[in-house]
Amino acid sequence: MTDTIKTGGCQCGAVRFRISGKLGRPSICHCRMCQKQFGGFFSALVTAPEEAMEWTRGAPSYFQSSVNIERGFCSNCGTPMTYRHPGGLELAIGTFDDRSDLAPQIQVNYDARLPWVEEIFEAPVLKDQDFYARQEAIISFQHPDHDTEVWPAKGVKI
Repeated sequence: MTDTIKTGGCQCGAVRFRISGKLGRPSICHCRMCQKQFGGFFSALVTAPEEAMEWTRGAPSYFQSSVNIERGFCSNCGTPMTYRHPGGLELAIGTFDDRSDLAPQIQVNYDARLPWVEEIFEAPVLKDQDFYARQEAIISFQHPDHDTEVWPAKGVKI
């Protein structure tokens, strides 16, 4: 899919990665294990060559979710990051700094999808300007979408 260097990491910045080489097929998975790992309706993953993967700050912790599956996450902030299976490694698309070229191309475990998932984007859109003004006042401790030379190991705190 892409043959350039891509970077990414968790929400707090304790775990960061760099990957060079061609990424595989982006997908979403509807299985119950992915729903639980991501705390959502599905997961969004892209296959990655493990030999081209470099953890540049920290490394994920792993939960063995089945006999041959490990799911990586940041032990500090909980961000789901990886899905390791006998066929290779997949990375959570949401952890990439630039996700613009990682649109899912296929759905996996489609029969396990929630019955209403195809209708969620037909829901009304909130257009309350006061709501968005309040959101802008929030002080974010989230790591920016680019590498930083220095970032507190446990994230930013007041």
